[in-house]
Amino acid sequence: MQTGPRQPRPDERTQSALGFTRTPSEADLRGDPRLLAAIARVAPGTELRSGIDDIIRSHEGALIVVGEPVELSFLFSGGIQLDQPFTPQLLYELAKMDGAIIVNTKLTRLAYANVQLMPDPTIASAETGTRHRTAERVAKQTGALVISISQQRETVTVFIGQGRYQLDRVADVLAKTNQALATLKTYRQRLEQVLTRLTALEFQNAVVLDDVLVVLQRAEMTTRMAEEIERNCVELGAEGRLIRLQLGELVEQVPAEKDAVVRDYQAIAADTGQAALEPLSALPYRELLAFEALAELLGHSRGVNPLDLSVAPRGYRVLSRIPRLPGSVIDRVVADLGGLEAIVRASHRELEAVEGVGPARAREIREGLRRLQEHNLVDRYLQL
Repeated sequence: MQTGPRQPRPDERTQSALGFTRTPSEADLRGDPRLLAAIARVAPGTELRSGIDDIIRSHEGALIVVGEPVELSFLFSGGIQLDQPFTPQLLYELAKMDGAIIVNTKLTRLAYANVQLMPDPTIASAETGTRHRTAERVAKQTGALVISISQQRETVTVFIGQGRYQLDRVADVLAKTNQALATLKTYRQRLEQVLTRLTALEFQNAVVLDDVLVVLQRAEMTTRMAEEIERNCVELGAEGRLIRLQLGELVEQVPAEKDAVVRDYQAIAADTGQAALEPLSALPYRELLAFEALAELLGHSRGVNPLDLSVAPRGYRVLSRIPRLPGSVIDRVVADLGGLEAIVRASHRELEAVEGVGPARAREIREGLRRLQEHNLVDRYLQL
């Protein structure tokens, strides 16, 4: 029997506005770890970014190559050999020259300035400006981090390997991230609502597959929004530290909740939920909206009707909410007693007989389950 109001399905127009419905070719380029690491090196708060900002404020352009000078020497000619300690001020002064600037990989030494770069001209480039075209070819040919600063548009473009990313203004990224954080808070609240509802149904032995899939769907949507914000925080650098703190508080427990839900309800029991969680994270957004794919990830047939299929939890998620109860003990309790309904009904003596439990821990489990039932009733009452 279903209890409580059915939670509304996600609004697809809202998700589209947040960027979740992009095709793979339009997906966030910062999903590439190598490119994301490169963006972190030019983020606000770094000495390199400080020098870049000075160059932009002076309405200058620049081409900066970050790599080992010996390995890059075949690409350039002429210029001035410096081998000076890296400082933002010196980088700014060197940008007044026409040629490229070579900085070592650790960003500790300014090796060369005013050099002429000569990458392979047969390397394909979609860039139109000479500086950007050179930057792209150097990055593709060497794999080095290349930063192109446009004098006319006052923009910064990062190239590394095959990757390309144009940095947005910090104020724009900050505004977008704060909006996403507000959305994440709403997601988190809705996730808590469906989790509370699922817990109530579990104690009543009245769960159907649809209840589980709603929780899994909302947990994954919350995770994806958090990942988007985390990528923004990388681009924000020091400017994103307060957002990072809020982000950590909002989603700290979500990965564990997802894993516990999968372990509770996957058709074939497993030690972890990774076999389902990994393909879940790769699931296209439109399939995430369709419960058929989610049901299949849990080991059920795509043709099953989630509203008609009754399922019973094994008890991992509820037991994980009892303080100071180790995961190894939870595993043994579930294995010995066979499911949440049996665990709730188990006597003190039956719990005590489980290896690693003992009298004190058996009492903690019984008291913890009782408190969870009471708190769940209160939480559901407050949500009405």
